[in-house]
Amino acid sequence: MTMQIKKLMTLPSRTGRHLQRYNQGFRLVVGCVPYRIRKGSRSSLLHGISIEDLEVLLITSQKSTRKMLPKGGWELDENIELAASRETLEEAGVVGILGEKLGQWIFKSKSQEKYHEGSMFPLLVTEELDVWPEKGLRKRIWMPVNEAVEACADLWMKDALHAFVSQFKARTRVEGERLTKSCRLADYSLDLKLRMKS
Repeated sequence: MTMQIKKLMTLPSRTGRHLQRYNQGFRLVVGCVPYRIRKGSRSSLLHGISIEDLEVLLITSQKSTRKMLPKGGWELDENIELAASRETLEEAGVVGILGEKLGQWIFKSKSQEKYHEGSMFPLLVTEELDVWPEKGLRKRIWMPVNEAVEACADLWMKDALHAFVSQFKARTRVEGERLTKSCRLADYSLDLKLRMKS
């Protein structure tokens, strides 16, 4: 899917609503919480990454300095994961590894006075592009997660960031438990081999 997304790099952003998906009258919107491990973090990928080691990418609105997560319409010719990745590439100029869906939120559009249903995914950023479709319309801002929650303009996006933190902590805890069990098993195996030699 990454190659499919990267092909979109040179195309203009999609516009119009003729392919837009709806659910019971709600326009379906998808997007991502793009994140990375903070530069200079002492954590390794295998041991103890904490939420404090992460930065989240926010973008500005096309028409103001209001900060938000990248998101946009989910269209009929794409699955939800492709739509979330495409919108993130178009608006924020990043690609990466998509995680499990964080949840769904119903929210009212500020510009159209209509309700939308938004789904968000975490995206571990693997590449930050120099050129992307909406480069001239938006600014990118990396910041710690707690600052992103404060800076994000929309309440539903703040909720998505809280869901990201919860999912990240749960995943980190499970991976830590697996690593601990694996170390215990390795210690047990080594102890057993040493006893058999004696």
